[in-house]
Amino acid sequence: MPYRFGCVQYGWKASLNEEMRQKQVLAQQTKRTATAPENVPFPDGLATRKSPHGRITAVSMMKDEGPFLLEWVAHHLAIGFTDIVVYTNDCTDGTDKMLMRLEEMGLAYHRVNDIPAGLRPQPSAIKYAQNEPLVGTSDWVMVFDADEFLCIKLGDGSLDGLISAAKKRGANGIVVTWRIFGSGGVEDWSRDPVTEQYLRAAPPDWNKGWGVKTLFQYDPQYWKLGIHRPKMKNKWLKTDYPETVHWVNGSGLPMEEYFKFRGWRSIARTIGYDWAQMNHYAIKSVDSYAIRKFRGNVNFKKDKYNADYWALQDRNEVRDDTMLRYSEARRQIFEALLRDSVLHDLHFAALQRAEAQLAEFKQTDAYRTMAAGLKKAGGVPITAVAAKPPKARDPKKIEALMSRVEKLASEKQAARRRAALEDGEARNAPLYVPEPLPMAADAGQSWHENHEIRLPGDPNLFTMAALGQIAEGKFERALARNLPKILSASTSHAEFGAGCGFLAAHLSKLLPQMAQFVTEANRNLHDAISRIWALNGVTGGSNLVLRAGQTPETLPTLLTQLRPTSLALGDPELDPAQLAMAFTASGIAPPSVLYLTGRAQARFDGEPDAYEELFCALGLNHRLPFDFTIAVPAPV
Repeated sequence: MPYRFGCVQYGWKASLNEEMRQKQVLAQQTKRTATAPENVPFPDGLATRKSPHGRITAVSMMKDEGPFLLEWVAHHLAIGFTDIVVYTNDCTDGTDKMLMRLEEMGLAYHRVNDIPAGLRPQPSAIKYAQNEPLVGTSDWVMVFDADEFLCIKLGDGSLDGLISAAKKRGANGIVVTWRIFGSGGVEDWSRDPVTEQYLRAAPPDWNKGWGVKTLFQYDPQYWKLGIHRPKMKNKWLKTDYPETVHWVNGSGLPMEEYFKFRGWRSIARTIGYDWAQMNHYAIKSVDSYAIRKFRGNVNFKKDKYNADYWALQDRNEVRDDTMLRYSEARRQIFEALLRDSVLHDLHFAALQRAEAQLAEFKQTDAYRTMAAGLKKAGGVPITAVAAKPPKARDPKKIEALMSRVEKLASEKQAARRRAALEDGEARNAPLYVPEPLPMAADAGQSWHENHEIRLPGDPNLFTMAALGQIAEGKFERALARNLPKILSASTSHAEFGAGCGFLAAHLSKLLPQMAQFVTEANRNLHDAISRIWALNGVTGGSNLVLRAGQTPETLPTLLTQLRPTSLALGDPELDPAQLAMAFTASGIAPPSVLYLTGRAQARFDGEPDAYEELFCALGLNHRLPFDFTIAVPAPV
């Protein structure tokens, strides 16, 4: 099946020599500047886009995205793509005509996606792109969809800055992980920008939303394009070429070796959002979702837009407004595009068409049933969301498919991980998010009993790992089970950095005779303790005192006043060496038990020696077998 490139047609297996490819590209780039309408004043540099890194090309595929197309184009021009190539199929709302006009204006390139029988739109478009001269002569390429917006957190938010940072680390690819954005409770249709309407997202550690898109240095001689990442051509697997591939994650850290060859999702060891993320607006509002159901999807997936899909994608647990950094630049380009009369008319015709369809549908029982179902699905707690299970993994089949090169690389990586574990790394999954937010007002909808203490399933406070434990009644289970016995002889207990206050509440019920002095320096966690204790009927008094925190200067005096016979450390900012000096300055006897909780346990993974020195300084040279972060005196 041929496809159209300007006035020329090429088949699937077209092979252009380099001279011809360069001529094609030069003609297109000349056209880009020559045909920009004189009556449309572009923002500075937009008509002649250049990058010190060469040509940076976005490749996408669309069907009936007319209401959203100009925002998507404006955004990706604003962040620094020099070229945008979009394949369309079966459009009825003018999306293809808008792209044709953008090509006439020198701002994007439109290609027809004539889909052969038996092939889906996305793979079809990617096959065409593999043979597209504009794509093949690009320096950097990224393939992504119309509901995905690249968001760069690093530096000034530009692609140039992102690529420069990656190159400084010797990287030639950046693996960017999805961030799932939900409806934010928006039900009605709006013409406001997608990137400004929807500012609530899934927690960054929610692994069901960890699909990736890859920005990489492209050479069609070595790579086949893919939806999530490119695939290295087989003939290069047993050469030295794999050793030249150095990709980093969305935080600029090296990807694992296996990802050179396979995988389309991040895992716990490779996730990172510090530099960049791919904002995925899969559902938008209820009304937008309804319009999408009319349209169908670009990949022909049967019954994709159902309530289960909504529950998976309607994640609004945390606010993320990073996208607002681009609002002004995006608005300037968007308004410039609308000053072109042809684009203006096509854009508003697409809006009016969608709104007319929606108005008709909203009068039906089918719409009301759909809206009610989506509202119910949106209430599913994030810990209960069920993603469609992937095809069962057959280890023998995977091993048979792995190349010798990949096996060697994976074995080396696995050996390094085993060595790291033997050295004491990564034993404790973090329980609290790095920057806790105020406890959600509606947290009462998902409280779970953990050792007779009810805790909120609140992603403003807890990581996904902790939310899973809370939902199963297993939050800090080992400590909850063993501390009542370990501390049975303690009369004065101090906990510096109580987190959500769970252990203190639990101990107050089982060891009411033991006086507890509890601190939490983080204001949002401190407030959460008060709410959690109140709901569980835990009241402060002479035997349970809650304070805001402690400082290195006040520690000696505080220890002298408390004279704790047992001590819990959960505050990650409390330096072990400072605590050891505070005990020395106070002149009191050391506690008979010292243990780490929550955030201090996570810090222990990175600084075990610092805590070991503290334990030894206090004469606590023995570790309990079920938890080596519980230190006690050596048995006599």
